[in-house]
Amino acid sequence: MQVLFTNPCINHVDYRQILHKISKLLKTSSQALDNGRNADIICLIHFTNESVKILKFKVFIDGAEGTTGLQLRTRLSAHGEISLLEIDPDLRKDPSERRKLINQSDVTFLCLPDAAAKEAVGLCENPDTVIIDASTAHRTAPGWVYGFPELSEDHRKAIAAGKRIANPGCHATGFIAAVYPLIKHGVAPKDYPFTCHSVTGYSGGGKKMIAQYEDESRAHELDSPRQYGLGLNHKHLPEMQVVTGISEPPVFNPIVADFYSGMCVSVPLVTRLLNKKVTPEELIDIYAEHYSGSSLISVHPAPDSGFLPANDVEKTCRLKIFVMGNAERITVAAVFDNLGKGASGAAVQNMNIALGIGDTAYLEEGDRLL
Repeated sequence: MQVLFTNPCINHVDYRQILHKISKLLKTSSQALDNGRNADIICLIHFTNESVKILKFKVFIDGAEGTTGLQLRTRLSAHGEISLLEIDPDLRKDPSERRKLINQSDVTFLCLPDAAAKEAVGLCENPDTVIIDASTAHRTAPGWVYGFPELSEDHRKAIAAGKRIANPGCHATGFIAAVYPLIKHGVAPKDYPFTCHSVTGYSGGGKKMIAQYEDESRAHELDSPRQYGLGLNHKHLPEMQVVTGISEPPVFNPIVADFYSGMCVSVPLVTRLLNKKVTPEELIDIYAEHYSGSSLISVHPAPDSGFLPANDVEKTCRLKIFVMGNAERITVAAVFDNLGKGASGAAVQNMNIALGIGDTAYLEEGDRLL
């Protein structure tokens, strides 16, 4: 790390504040090096009679008007290590203005439809700008890192060193969290006939669906859970298959229900079809070992209540894995917030790792992970 001082002879400077800030920056650099990132961090500290000013990482959100973009903006507004680059609302679709801000940024988030996200990547000419894409466009694309750091140390190191990071899809996050360890540890064969059911809150459908559900004169069918993706060709299927390494995509049944946020993604298993027959207790140990050290993912047995609510950890970035059933049939379920670990929370986590400032920086409030 290089720490550059300007106006070093000004009187009445609070040196305790300076040392505190330098200490934080040195910790940041150390974390970046531990993550395998080339921590070539340059910080400019400017002395004045009244304050010490440290330049922050510059972040731009391309597509800040959608649900994910708005959630991301809220999270980043409270982030102490970054400053947001603002675009004139009248120019938010102007390629020249977007190009300027993308190339000025240390990190740009893409919260756009797939075609627009691909276009935005083409606007980036700054080799140091990190692009984090929340769309589906690049999740299985060559040259892009899949942004799920808990899967393995290799995933984490790739995010720390990467300039092109694809944020996972919400349904895919739950499926991959459940299935990746099964394949990694040889519990399930790659050709296991996986099925996945995913119940999600309606905020996952974006502004249009939110408006439909919150309309006082809404249609009667919105009172009931609704299965969709009925052609069994959901856009998350490619990443589900590629990231886990399974030979065929799962039979996937997404369901939207009348609650705002949260989701429960469940994967049923028939133990006689596995590589080795396991009990729920043995599978809990496998998951606990795989996700050991993660501050966001925890592993649990079936709840004592006999019910598993999809909104158990809403408004957080946590993900809980539940292993339930018996020696013959097991269900593995991932419960998390579709807007948290399933979208903007994961995006901030990936940014934190890419910038070398720790997974949960500014995702915590006391003991609560936001």
